[in-house]
Amino acid sequence: MRGALGAALLVTGLGRSTAADAADARHAIAMHGAPAWGPDFQHPSYSNPKAPKGGQLTQGIVGTFDSLNPFIVKGLPAASTRGYIIESLLARGYDEPFTLYGLLADSVETDEARTYVIFTINPAARFADGKPVTPDDVIFSWQLLRDKGRPNYRTYYTKVTKAAVIDARTVRFDLDADDRELPLILGLMPVLARHAINADKFEDTSFEPILGSGPYAITAVRPGESVTFTRDPNYWGRDLPINRGLWNFDQIKFDYYRDGNTHFEAFKKGLYDVRAETDPGRWQTGYDFPALRDGRVVKEEFPYGLPKGMHGLVFNTRRAVFADVRVREAILHLFDFDWINRTYFFNLYKRTASYFDDSDLSAHGVPADARERELLAPFPGVVRPDVMDGTWAPPASDGSGRDRDGLRRALALFADAGYRLQGTTLVHVASGRPFTFEILVTTRDQERLALTFSGTLKRAGITAQVRNIDATQFERRRIGFDFDMMEYRWDQSLSPGNEQYFYWGSAAADQQGSRNYMGIRSPAVDAMIGAMLSATAREDFVAATRALDRVLLSGVYVVPLYFPPTQWVARWKRIEHPAHTSVYGYLPETWWQGEAP
Repeated sequence: MRGALGAALLVTGLGRSTAADAADARHAIAMHGAPAWGPDFQHPSYSNPKAPKGGQLTQGIVGTFDSLNPFIVKGLPAASTRGYIIESLLARGYDEPFTLYGLLADSVETDEARTYVIFTINPAARFADGKPVTPDDVIFSWQLLRDKGRPNYRTYYTKVTKAAVIDARTVRFDLDADDRELPLILGLMPVLARHAINADKFEDTSFEPILGSGPYAITAVRPGESVTFTRDPNYWGRDLPINRGLWNFDQIKFDYYRDGNTHFEAFKKGLYDVRAETDPGRWQTGYDFPALRDGRVVKEEFPYGLPKGMHGLVFNTRRAVFADVRVREAILHLFDFDWINRTYFFNLYKRTASYFDDSDLSAHGVPADARERELLAPFPGVVRPDVMDGTWAPPASDGSGRDRDGLRRALALFADAGYRLQGTTLVHVASGRPFTFEILVTTRDQERLALTFSGTLKRAGITAQVRNIDATQFERRRIGFDFDMMEYRWDQSLSPGNEQYFYWGSAAADQQGSRNYMGIRSPAVDAMIGAMLSATAREDFVAATRALDRVLLSGVYVVPLYFPPTQWVARWKRIEHPAHTSVYGYLPETWWQGEAP
């Protein structure tokens, strides 16, 4: 091994103390309830096990990259190293809220309280250089990511109280008993090759590919422009049930484009194969080109069952201009979704009204039940009455783009917060400072929205400057919380868990690289996340998540934007996909080239 991390502790006899305990080792683990697929399942429900192998999939990405290491704060990493290159002990089943099945580990064991987890490594598991995956590699990865990885890894992995090698195939983690998600979090931990990692230089950006155990290896890199993955014909896990029908292309290439227009034009020319569309206007009118008219390109809409997450313009509450919730609410009243949706988006978007929108985890339109009220009782006043009783909704307008009612409500809130109009400028009365801030953007779509919004803000006497910077600068400023307002989207699963601390937890507010971009420091938020993690029944979990949603909505930390009701995808017809779409939506790893039964 190169580097300075210590060796794992080897303990004999620790772990399964009885035959009954050993019998608890299983092929899968679910966050709540039982796994949907039994130990004899043959392939995922969303894959085609008869899909042919071969060909190439080219995907296009707007942006750039300056590193191949996705596990550290520094740099802007290239796409898809996880899964394609680096594997975990267990793999997610995408037709369930949160269930993991065997991958590098062929069994997992834990107790009812989830105070420990034991993984038994598949004896066939190998890194790409042919060396076996061992418990030492697992503990090395845990230590390395805990100490030198992104803040979310540090948050998760410091909850392990002890890690030990049991035997040549088995590793045990003793856990914080208050977090029932930890066995699954560790099951998804990236497993790195101890013998191939220089721990002393792990935090440095690099274009040197990381050695993995996955189905692909990086075979070509053009920094900032493209990354090519080539399928390993000797991949150890190709016949595992969780992998049947996956990883079908011999080569996968990611090409990077500097702006959205160039990106779209490249798709029309066939320079990449699959395009997920995010612009309703383009989806409605922009696909009238020869390849689509003659059937070589097809447009499809994929349903998906995940919460639609929170997509919004983020207030950085670390900045004095946004420290007052009345100011944030006033600005919320100035965003005219109805006009923007009609003018730019053909009324195809739905308004975001929850951090877990379009799911049973959302508090929007649902009165708080007894479970939620009990959780929130120690925090009186933290949830607005209209949010508590389910009547709150984002402000609506007359759709004219010059709604007077919204402007009046905004100016009244500004007045309560100590601001007055002086001529055409909104001024803080006590200090005499005009109300100004900057909206940070990095794409033309973000710029268009920001410029439109800044025009509306001007009617209230606010100067919002729009600053467009390149993707690398944007990432650096975002990681360092160096912005006033920016656009961001937090995706959510049907089983949100530890990542919520990384998104909104008080400790993450000062962790550069976390996703608590708004700077939330709320004991109520922390308590609701804790209740989510300790819930043993789905009903209690849903109640805790809705309670969290209510606290976040009441804090007005974002201007909620919008979401598409389905996934809009266009593809060149040479690329095919299974008939069944997963709960998580379409999965490129299940697609293939050419015809399949």
